[in-house]
Amino acid sequence: MHNEYMRLAIAEAKKGRHHTFTNPLVGAVIVKDQRIIAKGAHLVYGQQHAERNAIAQCHSSEDLFNSTLYVTLEPCNHQGKQPPCTQLIIDSGIKKVVIGQLDPNPIVAGQGKRYLEEQGIEVMVGVEESAVRHLNAHYNFYHQHQLPYVALKQAITLDGRIAVDHQIRSTITGSAVWQKVHQERGDYQGILVGSQTVLTDDPTLLTTTKSPFPPIRMVVDRRGRVLSQTQLALFSDALAPVWIFTEQVSDRERPPHVTVITMDNLTIPNLLKEIATRQVQSIYVEGGAAIHDAFLASGLWQESITYLAPKFLGGNSLASFASPRTPINMQQLDHVTMEAVGADICIRGRRREACSQD
Repeated sequence: MHNEYMRLAIAEAKKGRHHTFTNPLVGAVIVKDQRIIAKGAHLVYGQQHAERNAIAQCHSSEDLFNSTLYVTLEPCNHQGKQPPCTQLIIDSGIKKVVIGQLDPNPIVAGQGKRYLEEQGIEVMVGVEESAVRHLNAHYNFYHQHQLPYVALKQAITLDGRIAVDHQIRSTITGSAVWQKVHQERGDYQGILVGSQTVLTDDPTLLTTTKSPFPPIRMVVDRRGRVLSQTQLALFSDALAPVWIFTEQVSDRERPPHVTVITMDNLTIPNLLKEIATRQVQSIYVEGGAAIHDAFLASGLWQESITYLAPKFLGGNSLASFASPRTPINMQQLDHVTMEAVGADICIRGRRREACSQD
């Protein structure tokens, strides 16, 4: 029965999707005498945690006495935006806590489990752990590696091309992919492109997912080419923050939603470290070819998302992941899935070395 109740807690956790920001998705179920007496989830960043919401659903303290709490993530034992859940669990008379996974966040990291056990609460860990970890793959990776989780997204033809050339915007995939990508962006905290993509496509880089925390739009612009192009959509559209990473110092006036981040050495490792210090846990890298290849060469990416169109460009059209670099090996993908999206195909895969890091 443990697995069944934890699966219910996972379903509760999903109710907070797109609204918990840097906090993880967490769900809780309280059971007594094989009867579910309460359920709860962490629904909004900064508001009550799943355990507190579940406990609040109980009508009396007698219901909670000698009950079992199923929670997807280890209860916190620190004072943050909310008081510690561990003390509330103890004070409520709950006798057993079943945890899906321990929290990798250093401010929790086993302390919740330890404190509960010290206070006489029976604790079980690891029920439905694989499914629970999948709930918060980006959160887990960020806190385990102090780097954001990186997905490389591209749209290509059957001959591996992404555009006619650098200067011409090319529509590769159909409307179904457009809709899916604009929703998919909402699953990440940052959307990243290179400066050439901005100059050629003039994208807004927005998501159609409704959330109080839209992804930050990021541009890697080593030479500062976009800084003078004030007519670009990223400068005029203030619906989400814009971060421009560059090696150029600029005192040019810019809109309040645009932040220019000057770095001495703008490499992929340095870029990701800078983004991590700003507490961004995940990035959806949309291209173009050079920035994709820079990530590929760095090895600092975890997932590939390719939308493949049944089309050809041929000739000297622009290839995906193209750069002057001479590759020294072939990158293998694992956990590959394929899905039809309208007339196109979505192929997802995990970088082999990344599969053992979650």
